[in-house]
Amino acid sequence: MLIAEMPELGQIPGEQAAALTGLAPIAHDSGAMRGKRAIGGRRRALRHVLFQAALVASHHNPTLTVFANRLRERRKPHKVITIAVARKLVTIANALCKSRQIWAN
Repeated sequence: MLIAEMPELGQIPGEQAAALTGLAPIAHDSGAMRGKRAIGGRRRALRHVLFQAALVASHHNPTLTVFANRLRERRKPHKVITIAVARKLVTIANALCKSRQIWAN
């Protein structure tokens, strides 16, 4: 699904890949006012699939479990942790496609 919905994967920077999936935080700032950051827009179906993958990866992948636990220790909300793991999955997939390697923990 990832490659089918995002054919440019591996040809763009990681930050841009996360933004295309709708997982990058968007600032709602105006002048001196600092608003909340939120995700959304872009490729909604892909974001939903990555959210589900992040739920599983945060519990069963050793690398991402350490990352998720570090965020839990900082008392981050569950959804924030899951979105951070999903964004990390996108950047990892983008880097692996760019270097044409397989992921080895």
